[in-house]
Amino acid sequence: MNWPAGYGRRVLAEVDSTNAEAARVAPALAGPEWILGLRQTSGRGRRGRVWAMPEGNFAATLVMRPHEPPAVVALRSFVASLALRDAVAQVAGPGGLALKWPNDVLLNGGKLAGILLESLGGPGGHLAIGIGVNLAGVPDLSQLEPGAVAPVSIRGETGAEVTPEAFLDCLAAAYARREEQFVTFGFAPVRAAWLASAARIGEEITARMPRETVTGTFETVDEAGNLVLKTGRARVTIAAAEIFF
Repeated sequence: MNWPAGYGRRVLAEVDSTNAEAARVAPALAGPEWILGLRQTSGRGRRGRVWAMPEGNFAATLVMRPHEPPAVVALRSFVASLALRDAVAQVAGPGGLALKWPNDVLLNGGKLAGILLESLGGPGGHLAIGIGVNLAGVPDLSQLEPGAVAPVSIRGETGAEVTPEAFLDCLAAAYARREEQFVTFGFAPVRAAWLASAARIGEEITARMPRETVTGTFETVDEAGNLVLKTGRARVTIAAAEIFF
């Protein structure tokens, strides 16, 4: 096992949520640690949504204590996206992979994985990077939000059989490489690599926010990680939204 130096590894047969477990154990940790739940009973996605986990799928959280300002810490969603893409490419091949802003990984146009960043203990505290991947199956399609990207799995799309433990080994190594790049060289190379794999760049997409919906051409992601859309009126910069194709 090519486990990265300096990272802890904790595998649980069952857990309510790996992000919740991260919050419980963070104060006692001496360094970054991966927490893998082989069964997750109360998984959460963005905006408090339920994250369903069919048997054989992947649910893990990296808990760490970064020291940068909150705006820089938040850019680790892009670091995690790239590491996730790297790990999937390693176990299932690179074909059909794309990254959907702000934090989803697509395979053959379907949603394969999602990422949830949570701050634990406020500024200067720990960061939990929760990652869910459909290794073996997909959740109930009746729970899908209208217009959302339909889920797919690695097994269903490629036939590859990957255990959660084996995937964690690949992901941890990939994340350590991307984290080192980010800490050493900043966001610029991370941003360039992310844009090279961005889904629907140059095409029309819709960004839904609590009080506004904007449709425009996906132009880029700026140096702060914001989505930039070109509309008929102007270029619009968006810090947080749900994206629909």
